[in-house]
Amino acid sequence: MPRLDHTIVHSKDRFASARFLAGLLDAPEPKAYGPFAALRMDNGVTLDYAEHAAGGREFVPTHYAFLVSEEEFDGILARIQERDLPYWADPMHTKPQEINTHDGGRGLYVNDPDGHNMEFLTRTYSEELLSSL
Repeated sequence: MPRLDHTIVHSKDRFASARFLAGLLDAPEPKAYGPFAALRMDNGVTLDYAEHAAGGREFVPTHYAFLVSEEEFDGILARIQERDLPYWADPMHTKPQEINTHDGGRGLYVNDPDGHNMEFLTRTYSEELLSSL
């Protein structure tokens, strides 16, 4: 079965953005790999942060979701709160400084320095929940 190996994350400062996520995840320092700041996840997928330079055009921030354990979620939330970062219970950012409890798990959203919507959740969303959204 195919699996995701890596993806490129557009950024204004590749190492600043990669370090931001690494810091929240308590992950190792990103490594330089050609034009990228590579941040390897525990499942082997790599996020390759690249400084966007496509003809001076702006990139559109996007969404990245990370499935984490309950213990990891506690650590991420603590690091977000220690840094006094805004976070939300929903992807549209209408429920500030709250977490969600979808499907009996916990989740939250935080923007990275480039405006990417980073989601951390402890349970994969069920078909029932997805159909009700």
